[in-house]
Amino acid sequence: MHDPRLLLDPEVDAAAKLRRRGYVLDTDRLSKLVSRRSEVISEGDQARARSKKAAAEVQAAARRGEDITGLREQAKQLKTRIGELEEEQRSVEAELNEFLLAIPNLPLDELPDGATEEYAEEIRRWGSVPEFDFEPLDHVDLGERAGFLDLQRATKLSGPRFAVFKGPGAKLERALAAFFLDVHIEQGYTEFSLPALVTRQTMTGTGQLPKFEEDLFRTSVADRELFLIPTAEVPLVNLHAGEILTLEDLPLRYTAHTPCFRSEAGSYGRDTRGLIRQHEFSKVELVQLVDAEKSREALDEILAHAEEVLQKLGLAYRVIKLPAGDIGFSAQITFDIEVWLPSQQTYREISSASDTGVFQTRRANIRGKGKDGKRGAVAALNASGLPVGRTLVALVEQNQQADGSIRIPEALVPYTGFSVIKPDGTTA
Repeated sequence: MHDPRLLLDPEVDAAAKLRRRGYVLDTDRLSKLVSRRSEVISEGDQARARSKKAAAEVQAAARRGEDITGLREQAKQLKTRIGELEEEQRSVEAELNEFLLAIPNLPLDELPDGATEEYAEEIRRWGSVPEFDFEPLDHVDLGERAGFLDLQRATKLSGPRFAVFKGPGAKLERALAAFFLDVHIEQGYTEFSLPALVTRQTMTGTGQLPKFEEDLFRTSVADRELFLIPTAEVPLVNLHAGEILTLEDLPLRYTAHTPCFRSEAGSYGRDTRGLIRQHEFSKVELVQLVDAEKSREALDEILAHAEEVLQKLGLAYRVIKLPAGDIGFSAQITFDIEVWLPSQQTYREISSASDTGVFQTRRANIRGKGKDGKRGAVAALNASGLPVGRTLVALVEQNQQADGSIRIPEALVPYTGFSVIKPDGTTA
């Protein structure tokens, strides 16, 4: 969430920055809300000062034995006015807060213009795109033929956009998550086990609410409202909500493997086949909380940490810098990692690494202070490290063989216990 003074600062020109991402900032309304809040606070302070003075006058007059009826009435009217001003202040602040919560983060100037991936800037490529002397199959055909992926029974259980893994598929899914976590722990991350259900306040802290309520799965039991997390970024960042962090103790590097739930509202018709876009999937997430002055170098680091996983698996990918109109609501800059999918003959997103600056930490009220007592700002960063399902898609497609078997990357064999999935679903 933004400091309204920043949004109204002519030198920042927030309105122009937000236009780059397709958001029109109502500066007139914002200015009026900020001005009215200041006026109400000032009036309230003045009324409380007059009330204090009136109370002293009542006491003094009473000690002198004078009639205090009129003075008491004046004091009563002042208290009534104070109550009215306090209620108006709460109302104005609530309206201002609601207004600010709907404003996305300001994109950095370095981002290219544009609202879709076609305007993205390619940064680098890694690995060799596999070439086949046969027509490569997609992950659905490979998985269903070998019997380790069952989308039909998943639909019977839960409806579309769910998956059932069996035998080597289930073991491969479990192995990938364990492998990811071990790599990230070696990189210096602390692993967490987290709740998959969180409060509205927690969702608001990282920017999922109120903007994206339609994309979230919500539960309501008795008088409790809880949301299923769309990513472990939500609970990981909010672990420190309302806290003051010691700047010298930063960065904090956190990772977690969790289920993730997304309604994918408005995306029907896109990627309906297979594992690319599911309502429920598992993912290993990376989060860093850093001194805000060091957030850019932290972004380079967290991106490299996500890339390292793909490199260890030998999967070809590329990195792109998203344009200003295509970054997420809370991000000020995002790099996407796109992995090669032979069945589609293109790169597809597998991870996003974003620097949110102080946007999320302001919303979650996470502050920083040096050991010398000097206040500082904390920035939050996140990256997928990686989604298990999409990694499995790339792995089976890039490593498929002419007979329908699938090679397992050498780094993963100690976790799976097998080096190949045969066409009949057996392993070796």
